[in-house]
Amino acid sequence: MKKLLIVTIACLCFTANTLAQTGCSKYYPFKEGTKAEITVFDKKEEKSAIINYTILKTTKTSEGEVATMKSSVKDEKGKLIAETEYNATCDGNKISIDYKSMISPMMLDQFKDMEYDISGTDLEIPNNLSVGQTLPNAQMIMNISMGGINMNMEMQITNRKVVGKENVTTPAGTFDCFIITSDMTTKMGVSQTSNSKQWLAEGVGMVKQEEYQKGKVSSSSMLTAFTK
Repeated sequence: MKKLLIVTIACLCFTANTLAQTGCSKYYPFKEGTKAEITVFDKKEEKSAIINYTILKTTKTSEGEVATMKSSVKDEKGKLIAETEYNATCDGNKISIDYKSMISPMMLDQFKDMEYDISGTDLEIPNNLSVGQTLPNAQMIMNISMGGINMNMEMQITNRKVVGKENVTTPAGTFDCFIITSDMTTKMGVSQTSNSKQWLAEGVGMVKQEEYQKGKVSSSSMLTAFTK
C-alpha cells in the first residue's frame, strides 16, 4: 500500500509534465506526441519507479482543448507494472486535470476485476500564478464493491499555496519555477496525511516534487527527460 501511495502521488503531481506550450495554457498547454519521463525516489533516495507520459491526442470542445494522456509505470528495473489514460482540459484561463488521475495505474490494475465508480473535483492550475496565491482544493472518491463488501477510498488535496520562486536543475535541464505547497489526505480504513512541495516551470509543468511525513522527506520525484 505504501508503494502504491508513493506512485499515486507521483502520477498525480507530474501529470502536466507531458504538456508542451501552446496558446491555451501557460503552464500546461497541449501538444500531441509530447513525452516526459519522471523518476521516483524513496526516502533513502533510491530509485523506486519510472513514470512515462505521452499526449496521445488533443481535441477542441465547447469547454476548450482536451488532451488525452497516457501514463505507464515501470519498477526500478524497468519492468512495466501498469498503464492508464485520462484527460486534462484547458479553457484558456486554467487547466483542469481529471480527478481520476489521483489514482495510480497500479491501484487501478489492482481493482480491475472489481466493480467501482469514481467521482470528485478536478485539480486546477491557473495561467496567472503569483507568489502568495491560494489555489482550489481537489478531491477523489472511489467506491469499490468486492463480493458484496463495499469499500471507500478518498483522497483530498488541500491548503494549496504558491509560496515562492526558485531555479531548479534536473537531468532534463534548468528551469525557473514557482513553488507550490499542499497537503494530501488519503482515507481507506485509516487516514494518512502528507505534505508536498512542488516546483512548476512555464511551458514544461512540474519538474520536481518532494513529499513529507512528520517533517521528513518520504519520497521525491523529478523530471529526467522531456521532448516536445
